[in-house]
Amino acid sequence: MLDRETPDKSNDVPYLVDTDIHERVLYRDLVSYLDNPWRRYVTDCEWKQEKHLPYTQPAVAGVDRADARVPDGRPAGTDLDFMRAQLLDACQHQFGILTGALDPSPSSMHGWHEMAVALATAYNDWQVEHWLEQDDRLYGSVHIAAQDPQAAVREIERIGPHPKMVQVLLPMDDFLWGDPYYHPIFAAAERHNLTIAMHHNEPPVHFGRFPRYFIEWHTLIPTVHMMQVTNMVFNGVFEKFPGLKLLMIEGGFAFAPYLMRKMDQQYRDLRHEVPWIKRMPSDIVREHVRFTTQPMEEMNRQEFMHIIEQMGSDEMVCFSTDYPHWDYDSPFQALPSLEKALKQKIFSDNAKALYPKLPAHSSRYAGQS
Repeated sequence: MLDRETPDKSNDVPYLVDTDIHERVLYRDLVSYLDNPWRRYVTDCEWKQEKHLPYTQPAVAGVDRADARVPDGRPAGTDLDFMRAQLLDACQHQFGILTGALDPSPSSMHGWHEMAVALATAYNDWQVEHWLEQDDRLYGSVHIAAQDPQAAVREIERIGPHPKMVQVLLPMDDFLWGDPYYHPIFAAAERHNLTIAMHHNEPPVHFGRFPRYFIEWHTLIPTVHMMQVTNMVFNGVFEKFPGLKLLMIEGGFAFAPYLMRKMDQQYRDLRHEVPWIKRMPSDIVREHVRFTTQPMEEMNRQEFMHIIEQMGSDEMVCFSTDYPHWDYDSPFQALPSLEKALKQKIFSDNAKALYPKLPAHSSRYAGQS
């Protein structure tokens, strides 16, 4: 048995770039950004923001940290000043990437795609006005209704050039995004120097059924990440769009070496089925795919370094807190004690390489604009 090490609780967090921060909006907050008839559906027709899941919430404050609720009673993630004090200032952020908390997300709406398109546009405008333009440290995600690729492309063309939009966000529901039907989205993202980010959104559904318990869902989240990466690679997305990068959010990274090895083995046996793939899948993943740290399994330095060595790269892991959720990872506690150069890559440099629109040089505490 390996001895457990104390996590690195020093304040030496080198220019932290946090790749998963959830600002929260309620659909009623988007009313002023909606034209009719979409506005009327929210205000007059009892259209509700609902997410039907068969599980109890895992924490006292639902999916959030109890201490992240705004002091005036508003939900966690709804107040920028409170987030500044509790997260951005307290954890020494240089940059934070907003990934939203809109349930269900526009891309998850199985019907009424026109409403999904309108909500995505409203969300993006709300995000720019209330968050991105209010703090120099914050950068955003382009929300789209990906089930309508043509409308999604129009939204990327509209808001993607904004200097503080760094990625296009896709949920991981029952869509497999490598399907050529969605390739116009990747072409638009590549044109505007935007990363593709995927975040799990619903329980992993296998054989058409939800897991029986939330503990199963939370344990099996990496399986959804594995499905999406495999689908993207073998459908030739990165061969077709060589400048595209993909960030897998909130699934951890410990599974990545197994997946890369398994894909290589299958490629040796079945490469005739995907003749458009010209490289080993593991090489494609190393070049194009990045993984966030959260939720970090408890591990010591030796275990951590073993995973990095198996991945064959120290450039594939980016730090994330997942604030304000209940399984938030503190930058002062989540990682074992690491060498300074590796710590610098995971906390900062890997994300900066992933997001070319981030400033190359910036003051450590940019603060309020």
